[in-house]
Amino acid sequence: MITISGLSARIAGRLLLDNASVSLPSGTKAGLVGRNGAGKSTLFRIITGDFSSEAGSVSLPKNARIGQVAQEAPGTDEPLIDIVLAADKERAALLKEAETATDPHRIAEIQTRLSDIGAHSAQARAASILAGLGFDHEAQQRPAKSFSGGWRMRVALAAVLFSEPDLLLLDEPTNYLDLEGTLWLEDYVRRYPHTVLIISHDRDLLNTAVNAIVHLDQKKLTFYRGGYDQFERQKAEADELQMKAKAKNEAARKHLQSFIDRFKAKATKARQAQSRVKALERMGTVAAVIEDHVQGFTFPEPDKQPASPIIAVNGGAVGYEPGKPILKRMNLRIDNDDRIALLGSNGNGKSTFAKFISGKLAADSGEVKTAPGLKVGFFAQHQLDDLVPTQSAVEHVRRLMADAPEAKVRARVAQMGLATEKMDTPAKDLSGGEKARLLMGLAAFDAPNLLILDEPTNHLDIDSRRALIEALNDYPGAVILISHDRHLIEATVDRLWLVKDGTVTSFEGDLEEYRTLIVGGAKPKEDKSRPVPGDEGLSKADQRKANADRRASLAPLRKKINEIESLTGKLEKQIQALDTELADPQLYEKNPAKAAQKAKERSDAAARLAAAEEQWLELSSEYEEAMAG
Repeated sequence: MITISGLSARIAGRLLLDNASVSLPSGTKAGLVGRNGAGKSTLFRIITGDFSSEAGSVSLPKNARIGQVAQEAPGTDEPLIDIVLAADKERAALLKEAETATDPHRIAEIQTRLSDIGAHSAQARAASILAGLGFDHEAQQRPAKSFSGGWRMRVALAAVLFSEPDLLLLDEPTNYLDLEGTLWLEDYVRRYPHTVLIISHDRDLLNTAVNAIVHLDQKKLTFYRGGYDQFERQKAEADELQMKAKAKNEAARKHLQSFIDRFKAKATKARQAQSRVKALERMGTVAAVIEDHVQGFTFPEPDKQPASPIIAVNGGAVGYEPGKPILKRMNLRIDNDDRIALLGSNGNGKSTFAKFISGKLAADSGEVKTAPGLKVGFFAQHQLDDLVPTQSAVEHVRRLMADAPEAKVRARVAQMGLATEKMDTPAKDLSGGEKARLLMGLAAFDAPNLLILDEPTNHLDIDSRRALIEALNDYPGAVILISHDRHLIEATVDRLWLVKDGTVTSFEGDLEEYRTLIVGGAKPKEDKSRPVPGDEGLSKADQRKANADRRASLAPLRKKINEIESLTGKLEKQIQALDTELADPQLYEKNPAKAAQKAKERSDAAARLAAAEEQWLELSSEYEEAMAG
């Protein structure tokens, strides 16, 4: 049992945890969720003893071992397999002692303990973990210094998994994994024999690998049984009950206050009024449900969509050095409404393919046909380094709108989902999610016909990922997506392409079948539902066509919803301005007629707002049902 009691902590004067408490039974696999900046990583640091809380305590079983991923595996000459094996400190110490021990009793104790901890099968277990995270036998023998930082992070993850701590702490482990590694990790965590607490915004990981959710919200910790979908339902039900309780509480308080106000001055009712004052004090209040607003994403609609195919490749090959192609034998076409996800382990060429399709890499051989006037928007995580650290979002956008007035520049930044107070913040001081929003907005600035997104969710929380899904489904152009987020893929794409064995081919089946392939080792099947360029009878996959038709048919409805959202925003601002004017007592003294007019304007605006909100609810419900259908 892990018990957190009355924990309070703050960083730089900001309170993150306030008398927070929760208990995790031994063996629990729990996802720690909450908005970015809520204090999840701080809680991890308190549990490990790297950060001191102001109050409260963390209680763990005696001699419990805590394990978390190191910042990075060392860049040494040591082979990867040896780094992972060394993570089991007890095994390493016993093996070293066994080399010099002379006492027969101690030798027997050492060998018994080595047998108990499975020391003799450790090599196979370490190799299996490394293989699951993308390192084949040859790679496991290579020195750590020969790998990039991202791959070393996988080694660090392998090391902590191999050491099998009693409490395993994982902080966004999928950020440096591909989809294949993420699927393997889901299965590993689900079967892990001890307690796990994992910070993640990956919805599928939180549905597949864990059996409980710990929600950090409003500086408190709340325990929910089940995966993320169950948590969402339970949270929504609890919020609804709280809202009803608050409304009932406010009505009762209003009734009591009314009685007090009417009768407290009357001698005959003074005693009853006083008793109601005490009742009102005892009643207290019910806290409101605080809903954090999530900024949406907006991808501008292309002015003109070219005819399909927008890109066709016959016998294409591409690489970084002449005569040494990374990918070859490529025969494919991309239509103007395609939604494609690229599958395949990191290192197989997904990013190379994305650069090839975007025009950043020219073909070494083969034929490539591109539609006239095709615009391509390209986003990749490494481009975060391309932002000018000292320049704000407004300054980045102003470079692309040199002659536009300031209001239009800021309106464009707002469409990227950056809050008003963040528009003038230097890029170096923006959060990872805010930088990703800015960079995605810059990538789509010219209203591209084809949007290529390479791992767009690494710094986005679950609500922001939901907003991205909505934006991609509203976007009328073609999309190519590289992501380890299975939920994002399933919610936005119609086709799966596998980048493997030096080429790109269609993958028949869905992600569940691909998961079975990765975890279970089945062989993939070739997708013959769509001929390659040059074949007779070119046709689109039925499901892809149905989804594309649905998006097109719902575009007017989505546009109407957006118009109503814009109207409600204007009406809310109008009402707020009128309320400010009507709160001025001098208005009624100096110009009663104007006060009456302003009151009428407010009444009319409130009526229009109520009607707009009712229409928005009706149309939104219609849109969601149509998308689900």
